[in-house]
Parts: sequence; structure tokens; C-alpha cells
Amino acid sequence: MKEAVCVIGGGTMGRGIAQTIAAAGIATVICELNQQLADKALAGIRESLQKAVNREKISIGVMNKTLENLSVVSDLKKASNAPLVIEAIVENLNVKKALFSELDSIFDSNTILATNTSALSISDIASVCGDPGRVVGMHFFNPVPSMKLVEIVCGTETRDEIAGDVMSFVESIGKTPVQVKESPGFIVNRLVIPLINEAAIVASENTASAEDIDTAMMLGAAHPMGPLALADMIGIDIVVDILETLAADL
Repeated sequence: MKEAVCVIGGGTMGRGIAQTIAAAGIATVICELNQQLADKALAGIRESLQKAVNREKISIGVMNKTLENLSVVSDLKKASNAPLVIEAIVENLNVKKALFSELDSIFDSNTILATNTSALSISDIASVCGDPGRVVGMHFFNPVPSMKLVEIVCGTETRDEIAGDVMSFVESIGKTPVQVKESPGFIVNRLVIPLINEAAIVASENTASAEDIDTAMMLGAAHPMGPLALADMIGIDIVVDILETLAADL
């Protein structure tokens, strides 16, 4: 991809996605609501890379090359030539639909519009676009630089060639894609979020402590992290958002 890939949103997920793409040698631009937030996102990535250097996970050269591939803007029109846009904003359907309506009017008809939603309907998000076939889900996992999986989620109108292009792109940045038809929670959250919820219920019933629940799942089910610790890492607010989506859709 010759033009810079555009990542919208400079929060935890947006920064991780942008850092990963830039580290693969691809020009990447982060778009935020204003320049202050955009600069904050870039500073966050610089801090993340410096920590990786300090831990000897990457070299200072890799850090500098990654930063060279990164830029920030506060105006979407400045990234209108992007071949791929990845939205990574708040997990709210109405907010995402408003954004995708704007994206549809700004970006070229050949631009792929992707959403990093963890559970929302791709078809609903795409419904505001003149060409919903170019909208696809690209669900990265936190922390993005170290997590290998990306769920490629096809809405009812996502074109096969769009899904194929995104699968190839994900492989080019060193990740492993899995393709899934649109369904509540996709694959991972459909399975993991109810597990987290059940762990919270077990804790609330005083059946076992949070620490012992996590230990039991790590040592008894070979999970790398206990479900309650995982909930903390994901963010309780996000867990609740996904639970509410699953409850409504299922």
C-alpha cells in the first residue's frame, strides 16, 4: 500500500494498531479529534517503544524506523488518499455509524473501511455507507503489538475481495487472521466474555476468592491468565459493553 494507512482513534487500541502497522514498514497516520490528542497518541507509542527497547525486545533502530513511519492529523481530509482506514474509537454503535457516514463521504470509493469493533454488528455500521460492501471488521486484540490474532469479520454485504485483501494485509504485518461471519461477539468474545461473567458470579457467591478462581483456570485449564485478571486487562467497561451486546443479540 503506497499511501499511509489511516487509524482513527489514539486510545489504547488505536495506538497499538498504528504501532504494529508502522513497525511492519508501512506509513501510518493516526487521526484524532484535535491536535493535542493526536500528539498524545504519538507520545504514547513512543513511550511503548522505549519500554520495548529497555526490555531488549526491540532495537533502538527498530524504534526509530517505526516512529519514522508514523504521523498524526486532526483532520480526516488530510488522510483521504488512504487505501485502508481502521476505526478504533469508542464501542458505541451510534457513534461509529456517525463516523462511518463521514468516512463514506470523505474517502475514495476504493478505500477499504474497517472497524475494530469487538462485538457490534458490521452490517449495522456499514448500513450508513453508500457501498456497504467495502466495510469489514478487523478485530485486533490487546496488547496489539504482541497478540497475534486478528478476527476478520464479514458483514452481510462485505465483498469477498475486500475480506481477501484485508486477510493479506494482516498477514503482511505479521499477524494471523481468522475469517468469521458476522455473529454476536464473533469467535473470541462469544466464548471468553461469558466465561469472565461466570467467574464474576462465582466470586460474588463467595465460592472462591478472585485469586483462587484465576489460579484454578490457569493451572486447571491451562489458561495463560485467569478470567478476572483478563477482565481487568480488557477493561470492565468494555466487558460490560460486550455483555450487553451479547445479551441483546442472543
